[in-house]
Amino acid sequence: MSNPYKDAGVDVESGYKISKFVKQNTSDKSANIGNFGGMYEIPEGYKQPVLISSNDGVGTKLLLTENGNLDTIGIDCVAMCVNDILAQGAKPLYFLDYISTGKIDDKVKHILSGVIEGCDQAGADLIGGETAEMPDVYGENNYDIAGFSVGIAEKDAILRKENVKDGDVLIGISSSGLHSNGYSLIRKIFFKDNDFKLDSKLPELGDKELGETLLTPTKIYVKDVLPLLSDKLVHGIAHITGGGFYENVPRMFSNDLAAHIDVTRWSKDEIFDVVQKYGNLKNDDMYHVFNMGLGMILAVDPVNESKVLSILNQGKTHAWPVGKIVKRRTNPVELMGV
Repeated sequence: MSNPYKDAGVDVESGYKISKFVKQNTSDKSANIGNFGGMYEIPEGYKQPVLISSNDGVGTKLLLTENGNLDTIGIDCVAMCVNDILAQGAKPLYFLDYISTGKIDDKVKHILSGVIEGCDQAGADLIGGETAEMPDVYGENNYDIAGFSVGIAEKDAILRKENVKDGDVLIGISSSGLHSNGYSLIRKIFFKDNDFKLDSKLPELGDKELGETLLTPTKIYVKDVLPLLSDKLVHGIAHITGGGFYENVPRMFSNDLAAHIDVTRWSKDEIFDVVQKYGNLKNDDMYHVFNMGLGMILAVDPVNESKVLSILNQGKTHAWPVGKIVKRRTNPVELMGV
């Protein structure tokens, strides 16, 4: 029996298999996957709950998965959404993904495995999504991924710019590497200007292949930071994403304040020195584009500095006091040691 839709390049049965795969690999709260909309009951115990949403993708980092290393890119997508929600002082509740490709096959399962892992790290439920087979828009091996997440906070616990005060201490939390920003520049430096390959081994990176380092997934900060939010120990959070320090740090405080940051106060992953060396980039350029080893910067009362550092440094996460909030004189971000 002929199938006109399949003959046109779209196999709806493959989409049904993906839904079944997600249901088999997620919690009971994914039971509504396959319905027309994802459902989520607002948790009890909130007096004035506010829902905070974020959507994002992973940019051109996904082009580095052409070697078949697809298992971590879904983590990146979750991270880019939930970290933004966390920066507002909210707890991520649920996540939905959107994957479009020229052909739905096993690569989608690998991508979704990363999404499922990312949701687990974030303590968020995967309640739905969409996988679209779009021949002629994408080649069979090409794809794109985007995500949407919702979190919740008490209205009076939302991190607002006016919460950050002159004299607050800035605490930086380690990143896992480049995260998911600046990859158009990264690809130009390594694969166009220097003609490296994904399996190239650079002496500065030891035994790791270049592709393995570049595909290190974005760190998800939810489990590190939520205890601090619960104890009201944080005045503001900057998620250091695209635009680096100069664009993101000022987003957490008012225009009359500035951040003084000493860039010698924390250790950076070797990948940043490698990028700067092979890209022939100035120090200032690096801080305009990349997270430079700090995925999040928190503003806290000096009285709570030791407590916050103690909580953050209990596990594998590393955190350092990196600066302070001062009255603004010129620029909103002043980097010492650049």
